[in-house]
Amino acid sequence: MNTLRISACALALSVAHVSSFSPCAADDRADFDRGVAPILNRRCLECHDAANKSGGLDLTSAAGLIAGGEGGPVVEPGEPGESRLIERIVAGEMPPKRGGKPVVLDPTEIDALRAWIASGARWPAGRILDPFESTTAGRAGRDWWSLQPVVDHPAPAARSGSSPANWIDAFIDQRLSEAKMLPAPEADRRALIRRVYHDVIGLLPSYDEVEAFANDERVDAYERLVDRLLASPRFGERWARRWLDVVRFAETSGYERDQVKPNVWRYRDWVISALNRDLPLDRFVIEQLAGDELPDRDESTLIATGFIRLGTWNDEPNDPGEYVYERLEDMVHATTTAFLGLTVKCARCHDHKFDPIRQSDYYRIASAFWAGPIEPGPREHLGGPAPEATPGIFAWTDRGRVVPPFRLLKKGDPRRPGEVVEPGPLSCLPSIDRAFDPPPADSATTRRRLQLAHWIVDSKNPLTSRVWVNRIWSHYFGEGLVRSPDNFGFNGDRPTHPELLDRLASELGRSGGRSKPIHRAILLSATYRQSTIHPDRSNYERIDAGNLRLWHAPRKRLDSEALRDALLAASGRLRLGRIGGPSFAPEISAEALEGLSMKSGAWRPSPPDEQLRRAIYAFTKRGLALPMATTFDQPDSTLPCGRRDVTIVAPQALTLFNNAFVHEQSRMIGTSAANAATSDAEAVRLVWRRVLARDPTDGELRICEERLAEIAGSRQADRAAKATSLAHILLNTNEFISID
Repeated sequence: MNTLRISACALALSVAHVSSFSPCAADDRADFDRGVAPILNRRCLECHDAANKSGGLDLTSAAGLIAGGEGGPVVEPGEPGESRLIERIVAGEMPPKRGGKPVVLDPTEIDALRAWIASGARWPAGRILDPFESTTAGRAGRDWWSLQPVVDHPAPAARSGSSPANWIDAFIDQRLSEAKMLPAPEADRRALIRRVYHDVIGLLPSYDEVEAFANDERVDAYERLVDRLLASPRFGERWARRWLDVVRFAETSGYERDQVKPNVWRYRDWVISALNRDLPLDRFVIEQLAGDELPDRDESTLIATGFIRLGTWNDEPNDPGEYVYERLEDMVHATTTAFLGLTVKCARCHDHKFDPIRQSDYYRIASAFWAGPIEPGPREHLGGPAPEATPGIFAWTDRGRVVPPFRLLKKGDPRRPGEVVEPGPLSCLPSIDRAFDPPPADSATTRRRLQLAHWIVDSKNPLTSRVWVNRIWSHYFGEGLVRSPDNFGFNGDRPTHPELLDRLASELGRSGGRSKPIHRAILLSATYRQSTIHPDRSNYERIDAGNLRLWHAPRKRLDSEALRDALLAASGRLRLGRIGGPSFAPEISAEALEGLSMKSGAWRPSPPDEQLRRAIYAFTKRGLALPMATTFDQPDSTLPCGRRDVTIVAPQALTLFNNAFVHEQSRMIGTSAANAATSDAEAVRLVWRRVLARDPTDGELRICEERLAEIAGSRQADRAAKATSLAHILLNTNEFISID
């Protein structure tokens, strides 16, 4: 601190001085909480709380205020002009600069502090300020929006002349109405069936399916289509992939050896089954965190606990003792990101800089996974011991019901253990903050994970349901109502439609935690069925270029899995009969294997027939990302990923044009069309139907016939070769790779 001018009165803290700090009268306490406490919290406590007494000053209590700092008292009751607190604020010395820029208090804040000091600087008896109690300009408090109870908002009244298809549209139209905007018209049926097939089951409709829907005159034709797709076993395959991104799923351990995690594919199959069965959200969470601790546990619930062990695993860490804490960090991060949408791992070394998460909270959560001694025993402890002697299951269970005391680490350093931390949940939700009970005498485990899971799914926990419905919404609209699906904290995005988010969360509760009713409501909404093209697009883009108000449907690009499946489906080779089972290893070019050690054994492709299964069943090796999948933005499996990058870059076009797998599907399409056609024109139509699920227009047909005639003239190409060339061209079009 800078050397300050200190008055003679301030240098001698007398009994009379101490007694001049009179407690608040009952009527004044509300004034303190309303006018003074928020300013001290927002402007001062980051540097002057009980744990971080910069300059020796603690402003969280009356005792700290009276004691002052290293230079003596900072407040002279009744004398704001003689108080160093005011002096330094007015001089611009406090608060300190942020990022090299001065932080200047608002004049009303300074006036409020002056008035408080002038009236005697009264402080309510027993009142302790908490830096986490309220949101400031630089961090969230316990009053942050995502930590508040879910409110079941009624649907807004429809504006004059509008007729919302359901309650979702009423919320969307309210924001459009505020900006004097109208939604886009409904997409045509051929675009709509392609969209809903892609979004719900991850496949594209065939020509016959498109034509049947386009010509279905029943008033409930679309509703019937939605219900059929939601009931399809392909639904679980599609939506499981999205959850696998969140839980950092892979089938190997990473690091140098990148060894296989035996039977981890069974966790993938559990997710597919759970989503197809529409397992309630509370059970979905509990089985993954504590399926081994359930009274009705079975093989399925044990498999679900593979979630905990999905992270990377180094079986020869440089410092095994430190590595235990690295593994714990992975488990805490995966759990809190997936289910709560908070970056709790940031509190391993210190209180969270932006969210109301104490360092002790991190260790309370981590203790739930503290299943062994600090110094690890057998190697398998680092990856999570297998439950009992159940063969063929990659899962987790505790080593016993009693574990060593778990200590907070100063600055996250295992060499600097601090106080013992008892297991418990995050303290930022006081209404459900409770210590975990010790396990029963007959328990084989600590029961900590089970209690953590029950806290996560507690009806009073507003995060879990909000995070879950936001994830569903984001995959239908390209962005969530909260556009940072893994971060509902201070550095995340605020919800664009907070009332709608809460209504979705409330509907989830009314459905008993089952998600398919939420899917159905979204799919049947007029908002989802909008066209991607708006008649007033140029004007609306000036108002809302980011489509925050959802005035049109987003245009999407096929993701890596949907693209591979679509290529195989177009060639007629995609095999959908078998759900689940061990993963297949697709063919990878020799060039892509060049950088690997142990090349001969690094990758062994599965039999050709196995490689025709859906992409979700492809083997995921951390040390060898599939080139085509990487090109089309399949995420890294090291950390949770709630939103994939979506890029449009030149290597994607080059991959589609040159990739051997794409050429093979083109050949299969062309050969099949040529064999079934009696003319070049008919072959063109058949290729068009296979790839784009429609007939070519007269103009497109004429151009194709002219182009194929040129090919035949230059190369004496037969019909199959010409059809193959056309198929390859169509597979490279925006129409094939995009969803309108």
